[in-house]
Amino acid sequence: MSVFWRGLVLATQLLLVGCISSQPFPAGAPLPQPQPLPLLRAPQVGQEWVYEVRNVFNQAIVDTVTEKVVSIGEQVRIARASEKSGPLPDEIQEPWGYVVQDPHWNPPQVFNKPLPLWPEQLSIGPSSFIRTRYQVLGFPDNSYYWGFSMQAIEWETISVPAGQFTTLRYHNEAPTFQSNDLFRLANMRQEDVWFSPEVGRWVIRRSYGRYLLGGMAWNNALWEDYFEWRLVSWK
Repeated sequence: MSVFWRGLVLATQLLLVGCISSQPFPAGAPLPQPQPLPLLRAPQVGQEWVYEVRNVFNQAIVDTVTEKVVSIGEQVRIARASEKSGPLPDEIQEPWGYVVQDPHWNPPQVFNKPLPLWPEQLSIGPSSFIRTRYQVLGFPDNSYYWGFSMQAIEWETISVPAGQFTTLRYHNEAPTFQSNDLFRLANMRQEDVWFSPEVGRWVIRRSYGRYLLGGMAWNNALWEDYFEWRLVSWK
């Protein structure tokens, strides 16, 4: 990453500290690195996760989303439905743990190569940076740069409405990705994820993005959604 972009990202983070640090952060109890590592749940048709989606700024519940494995093979397809909006775009993994169609961000992304959804070794370690390109779902004629870092921070015990779980907390950061919206001059996204091998998915996923239009500075950058997903039930 160039010196310019490193400086831009650092400036962004400092400007956002006052706004974001005041919001409640999920509190877990730190754990030592499990030995041996927990086994990762394998996918099966019918597995299901239900998430409560909250606006981080005011803690209002904005939706409930159900995600369900509907087919497995070379690809694992997860159908998704919103209590508020009805059917949502599917998530497609190829293989398990590597996403090729990711509907988490708006608009949904289709990557040129499968990308890890969680740390591959399920262990604490240095960050890795991955670069690729993506297309917007339904619009295959154009592609855009996507680069993100992933770092496993620590193991934690965390409680959510679905129960208490042993999780690996990791941090994702996309500091300079390219948006399909050509009016955006700069973009960044970050998220913290609490991943449960037992559940085979995250029990908390907390993410936000910001971007600039022409003539704007980072201290008045526009917000994408700032949501926190918490697991309500699973099977």
